[in-house]
Amino acid sequence: MQTLAGNAEDPTLKKKYERLLGIITERKSAAVAFSGGVDSSFLCYAATAALGNRAIAVTIASPMLPQSERDWATRIAGQTGIEHVWIDEDEIDEAVAANSGQRCYFCKKLEFGRILEEARKRGITAVLDGSNRDDLLDYRPGLKALEELGVFSPLREAGLTKAEVRELSRRFALPTWDKQAFACLASRIPYGERIDRDKLIRVEKAEDYLRDRGFRQFRVRSHGDIARIEVAPEERRRFFDGALADQISQALKSQGFLFVALELEGYVMGSLNRILKAEA
Repeated sequence: MQTLAGNAEDPTLKKKYERLLGIITERKSAAVAFSGGVDSSFLCYAATAALGNRAIAVTIASPMLPQSERDWATRIAGQTGIEHVWIDEDEIDEAVAANSGQRCYFCKKLEFGRILEEARKRGITAVLDGSNRDDLLDYRPGLKALEELGVFSPLREAGLTKAEVRELSRRFALPTWDKQAFACLASRIPYGERIDRDKLIRVEKAEDYLRDRGFRQFRVRSHGDIARIEVAPEERRRFFDGALADQISQALKSQGFLFVALELEGYVMGSLNRILKAEA
């Protein structure tokens, strides 16, 4: 079992990491639900440290997971040495496509059900997800699905916050330590607006374009024919460059949007959840 070395200045973080390894070790074997994001990448690292080849990573290749995140998953799996299993899911389930306020619940129930099936086929005793302690502060209907399926959340159980996961990732030289937060592409479509593959592809291409232009933290929210761009507050000033603004507008319109708008307050995690709060 790998311990956190050189960490005498932060005994609390060291204790949490050791607790995390202990929690994972108790599972005997594990399949990590792996998206390529900060949390699940670190969980893959910890699971490998705790269980060796008795841990695998499972990625659901659905229309909601863009190619950029698939590339991250491949890269991290190679770096950690964990066995990486892909499950292809080409169709969007009707309950997910309907895009109600419980979309995440239905999606997690389906995806983790597939991962549980894969784990059972391999004789693996537990499925792990990368939820951290901070996720309890946000609207996360998918957490209920995990609870119903008996999925374990070791990062949350160990009391690790997002910032602590990033710090541990940095110490273990995982390239995801400063990777920007990401959520599935379905989170770009307002609740009540039907999700389909064309909309997801349009959003993915729009976000790829912003990434290629050097933006770091952003979302392209799709409101019918309108693309509403959210970027980190410190990156908003770049839109005062008229030439750049024109290029972005033209690029997104070439992908099928009729109008392109900038959210003045900048990127806010889960901003579309305001619709649910307003309805409540």
